[in-house]
Amino acid sequence: MSLNEFLLGALIYLAAAVISAPLAKRLGLGSVLGFLAAGAIIGPSVLGLVGREGEAVKHFAEFGVIVMLFLVGLELEPSKLWQLRKQIFGLGLLQVVGVAAVTGAASLAISSGWRESLAIGLILALSSTAIVLQTMSEKGTLKSPVGQSVFSVLLFQDISVIPMLALLPLAAVAGVHGGGEAHGGSLIDSYPVWAQALLTIGAVAVVLLAGRYLMRPLFRIVADTGTREIFVAFALLLVVGITLLMGLVGLSPALGTFLAGVVLADSEYRHELEMDLQPFKGLLLAIFFIAVGAGIDFSLMASAPVLLACGLVAFIALKLATQLGLARLFGMNGPDTSRFSFALAQGSEFGFVLITFCAGLGLLTGTMPGLLTAVIALSMAAAPLLMMLDDKLIQPRFADGDFRREHDIVSHSGVDVIIAGHGRFGMTVGRVLNAQNKRTVVLDLDSSQVDALRKFGFKVFYGDALRLDLLESAGAKEAKVMVIAIDDRERTTELVKLAKHNFPHLKLLVRVFDRSHAYEVMREGVDEVYREVYGTSLDLARDTLTSLGLHPYEAQRAVTRFRALDERFLRKSAAHADDESKLIDLARQSRAEISRVFAADRGGEQVQPDTSWHDDDELKR
Repeated sequence: MSLNEFLLGALIYLAAAVISAPLAKRLGLGSVLGFLAAGAIIGPSVLGLVGREGEAVKHFAEFGVIVMLFLVGLELEPSKLWQLRKQIFGLGLLQVVGVAAVTGAASLAISSGWRESLAIGLILALSSTAIVLQTMSEKGTLKSPVGQSVFSVLLFQDISVIPMLALLPLAAVAGVHGGGEAHGGSLIDSYPVWAQALLTIGAVAVVLLAGRYLMRPLFRIVADTGTREIFVAFALLLVVGITLLMGLVGLSPALGTFLAGVVLADSEYRHELEMDLQPFKGLLLAIFFIAVGAGIDFSLMASAPVLLACGLVAFIALKLATQLGLARLFGMNGPDTSRFSFALAQGSEFGFVLITFCAGLGLLTGTMPGLLTAVIALSMAAAPLLMMLDDKLIQPRFADGDFRREHDIVSHSGVDVIIAGHGRFGMTVGRVLNAQNKRTVVLDLDSSQVDALRKFGFKVFYGDALRLDLLESAGAKEAKVMVIAIDDRERTTELVKLAKHNFPHLKLLVRVFDRSHAYEVMREGVDEVYREVYGTSLDLARDTLTSLGLHPYEAQRAVTRFRALDERFLRKSAAHADDESKLIDLARQSRAEISRVFAADRGGEQVQPDTSWHDDDELKR
């Protein structure tokens, strides 16, 4: 392929992605369906803009699936897994096994044997993570109990792809020979079986140990360069390196990258890794789905429309029936049972991966790969319609009953406070909040600071809080408060603007450097500003008055009164921050008012000291 041919192909694929995604979202179908439709249109069956080289493009784009599994692994924090363990490994396991058994058994009527039926059942057991999570997020139901159950099943399905990729070749070896294209090619094929097993275990151990003990120091060194491009390059280097290592020992690359993601799930660099790899994953998956769409065999659909229609209806009906039974088994009420079942009643993007994989192994023969691809694609297209059917026709039937509406039982398991900057100022704020069991996410750009604080047990993540995608990943859409304690004047103001524009629901509490910086931040609509050394200087003034013989109560009262007057003056003068003469005039008025208030206090009656706020030792002094 010449350079011009390559560039032309890249132009067609990128144009298809850019045009199809906005159109599909405007129609409420989701970007995945847009990519599939775009691929079908530019493919050889319609416009013919891309030809058989689409297979090579698909192999390249499968790297996007590998990156996706790495990111899925990054989401699996041990605490999250433990919290959802019953839904993930109970409901999730039964859903995959149950649907695979039912659909696999039903496919015996049209398959060539039990091995092909097994592959069909496993492929159809999966549901679309992209479509379901996106739809439930838009509806605000993802954090509800049924939303968490759906998420747990999808999580288990994503995990189950790994053992499927590892176990399906065993079924192929047991009954089909010649599937070496997808299975062979490793450097250890010539070794004895016991040696292959040891080398395979060793490769997995290398990934786990390197992720646990080597990756964090290396990420810290890279982060210390302060160059984001190098951090992105190192993240890609990690994924590509693990992919090659797994390929050399004959394992699925997805297995290695997934394990590496799990190992790094507790890393302080997790959020930064997610945000840096997300564009690569999104673009490569877009190309992958377009390539899959281009490979849909429309001649098969035209030649066997009845078979395809019956297969689609049977698949959705069997999956719905199985999931309804499982939901009732796990004690879900009527509305939740319906929503759970309809949400998962479609095929998965991972199904396309498994179809290609099983076809290469020889487990799927004849027209079966094309038929399954068409069924999954059509079921994904029907997914938004099925969930709309549940919302409009089925859920209202429960509204008048004894069932509580889902929005009344939304789980508040997200983030309470985001702290941007965990230096000498933000650290104290974080300690107080953690002592009160408030859920905080802390972001800091100083890798050495992050490393040091995590050694002391603080949950701090490396990342630039000025990145909108990072704030969203950290939970800014769910949090109630953002504490801005960045040790940089200009960046603090920029973050205030960013948060005000994109997350207007957040209450912003901002650390500022001085009075002029306070004016600058208050102009952006923030009232809660905290001057960096102001509180400490007032504490020192109070102790100075006490050292000069004033009673501690009177000293505290004087400082409290001064603070109230000065804060009032700060807000009054903020409107005239650019008018120096006006500020001078207001400052003189403030000093005169403060002097008048304290003179009145000194000339008035002596207030009986309140001894309830200090201890007995202080009273004896």
